[in-house]
Amino acid sequence: VQLQASGGGLVQAGGSLRLSCAVSGLTFGNSAIAWFRQAPGKEREGVACIVSDNDDTVYSDSAKGRFAISRDNAKNTVSLQMNSLKPEDTAVYYCAVRPSPVATIAAGQYPFWGQGTLVTVSS
Repeated sequence: VQLQASGGGLVQAGGSLRLSCAVSGLTFGNSAIAWFRQAPGKEREGVACIVSDNDDTVYSDSAKGRFAISRDNAKNTVSLQMNSLKPEDTAVYYCAVRPSPVATIAAGQYPFWGQGTLVTVSS
């Protein structure tokens, strides 16, 4: 299973970025795909999750109202639209997948991870 995250970069506070995650080597259906992030010196935290078959989603409190996760089953990709970015959103963002149709942003539930993409939000 391979996951390729992309779309990170440098953006000013209040700006937007769209991250993408391409998943291969796994049947996309009946899976949950999530985004996590890890800031320097902090633990990895869940951001958002979507289930491939039914659009069930879960968001962290910090992501609600600002971020939106979506999927394209035909392309085996999941995107994370991030709006109203804040300096505290600065982190390496990872996508991960679990072969289960249950949405969760608990990192321990995900066996497959991508390499991460850096998001830097300047003040």
